[in-house]
Amino acid sequence: MEKKEEIVIVNNKNGNSKESSQTLTPTTDGSICGFQSLHRLLESSLSPQVFKEVSRLLIGLNCGKALESLTVVETAKDLSSQHDFDIQAFKFNADKELLREPRIVRVGLIQNSIALPTTAPFLDQKKAIFQKLKPIIDAAGASGVNILCLQEAWMMPFAFCTREKRWCEFAEPADGESTQFLQGFARKYNMVIVNPILERDLKHGETIWNTAVIIGNNGNIIGKHRKNHIPRVGDFNESTYYMEGNTGHPVFETAYGKIGVNICYGRHHPLNWLAFGLNGAEIVFNPSATVGELSEPMWPNEARNAAIANSYFVGSINRVGTEVFPNPFTSGDGKPQHADFGHFYGSSHVSAPDASCTPSLSRNKDGLLISDMDLNLCRQLKDKWGFRMTARYELYADMLSRYVKPDFEPQVVSDPLLPKNHL
Repeated sequence: MEKKEEIVIVNNKNGNSKESSQTLTPTTDGSICGFQSLHRLLESSLSPQVFKEVSRLLIGLNCGKALESLTVVETAKDLSSQHDFDIQAFKFNADKELLREPRIVRVGLIQNSIALPTTAPFLDQKKAIFQKLKPIIDAAGASGVNILCLQEAWMMPFAFCTREKRWCEFAEPADGESTQFLQGFARKYNMVIVNPILERDLKHGETIWNTAVIIGNNGNIIGKHRKNHIPRVGDFNESTYYMEGNTGHPVFETAYGKIGVNICYGRHHPLNWLAFGLNGAEIVFNPSATVGELSEPMWPNEARNAAIANSYFVGSINRVGTEVFPNPFTSGDGKPQHADFGHFYGSSHVSAPDASCTPSLSRNKDGLLISDMDLNLCRQLKDKWGFRMTARYELYADMLSRYVKPDFEPQVVSDPLLPKNHL
């Protein structure tokens, strides 16, 4: 068993607190010093009173109160136990209104590791992932989830570090095998499903895209969105496989609300988040695949900032595990060649427009996060902060229209007393 740090808060004579602790033992299983998440580490290590205050600062308050936990139904609990995946459930409230009834939507996020080594036959890998996801999706359905979102390119290993073209075999049409697999669950559970896949566009020369297919609660395909921003950083060599998408910022009106999909790297671009909000999104999903060394300090902040700035809910999903590939590869960070990306740290969570958010799912384990959200909270926060009304879109539009021109000059006012060679 991993050694865990015990943190004790002791009150001194002046009523102030001081901290004493033992040394943490590092772990190699993707956990945080033996704990599945930072939230669980803190909850286990701090006194209840101190943990309550720390939680207020870390995950905020929903309508002035601590975020409520939901009871997980027994069927979902049993599936979680049998198939060893993390399951957590929470409820975001909104203030009671006089002219509108609450608009409660139950959202589910699934994070998972691959099911077979990357050296296994591709067909076997794909079938194994389908079988692995089935009980987690069933748990979502048994829990009454209305909208379910899977992680980026869930139907394959995240092979886009390798630059090897053979991984393109996993690409499939928007109405292909993965969509057909999920359409059955959508019909069975009356559930909208966001299906992020590697898409092969048969009508345009078999062009490959990173795509999210939106499956309606009747099993129909509502539409699709293609990833807008492609990373070229570190091991992420995704433009070897696909380029920037051509679908704009669509918002899909479903039976349960208006949703958008900001795929992975798009979360680093504030205007990408803004565009989904301007198109009326109430929930924006961010299906991702990102590793700890590169982005983990950014992960809990970017989506939460987007939810606050755009007055909508954000569901952030990240895959789990370390995926080792047959052939070593190099990348733009100057490191020696290696055979894996690093650890995909999971930590899927939901952020609300009032700055509250759920605790994260496990850092090293498959999981299902369930969140009830009252979509009335979106308008309430728009009314409270007035971000839409006080924004100066005409100024931004003018600035951007000038910026994209070759003869753009930055609006810089220099001190006339500065030396002429000052940069």
